[in-house]
Amino acid sequence: MRKIMKFALSVALASSMSLGGIAMAQNTINQDTELSAIIDRLANKETPSYVTSLDKRMQSLVTIATLSALGDTELLKDAIAKAIEEGVATVEIRETLYQGMAYVGTSLINRAEITFMQTLEEMNLPTELEKAGTVNDENRFDKGFEAQTSIFGYDHITQMHQNTREDSKHLNVDLLTGFCFGDSYTREVLPLKEREFLTFVYIAALGGCEPQVKAHAGGNIAVGNTRQMLLDALTVMVPYIGFPKTLNAQAMVNEVTLQK
Repeated sequence: MRKIMKFALSVALASSMSLGGIAMAQNTINQDTELSAIIDRLANKETPSYVTSLDKRMQSLVTIATLSALGDTELLKDAIAKAIEEGVATVEIRETLYQGMAYVGTSLINRAEITFMQTLEEMNLPTELEKAGTVNDENRFDKGFEAQTSIFGYDHITQMHQNTREDSKHLNVDLLTGFCFGDSYTREVLPLKEREFLTFVYIAALGGCEPQVKAHAGGNIAVGNTRQMLLDALTVMVPYIGFPKTLNAQAMVNEVTLQK
């Protein structure tokens, strides 16, 4: 009987902390604590003073991508509401979320989209947004290949495809090109340069993905984004992801942009 009660309690606790049911967490977060004051100073006053290459819109999108990657629905809701109040289009926020689906996984982005929709409802804004997809099952690979090669070069991607083992071709070729690039980079609303920039943000926020951070730091330079933009993104992100992830990502940016 005691085991059954302990199991029931664990289920209840898990349920209370699930998406849409985190009452205890909400009560703590909403309190005027010292932590909330530190977060406010860092995120809203201090770090923005160091950012020189990103306007408020892009700083908002970087914050939204970062919090989506971390799965922080409470701070994400605040960031989305603030962005909308400052004039960021709701479709731009949605596309920022969708850009992360191939990098942090559809589970986290599904959670972020639910938070986004809840925020729109609370602000009495339309939740039915214009569609932005441009591909179908027949052309998503080819269109994804076009986007992929426009960033990383035709010869490089073709060689990568040719060198891929047959038993992993579905991962390194079919899904990488069709899903990662075909289903996201081809979407409307955000231009390719911004999508590649947000991809860097998502991967840096994950941590432990330094080879991919380095690859997309290079991708950003290839599409015309700058070293300063990447450093400014990390400056916006550091209050949320902490210094280990930030400094690891900075090291990858340095390897790409400070080569002799």
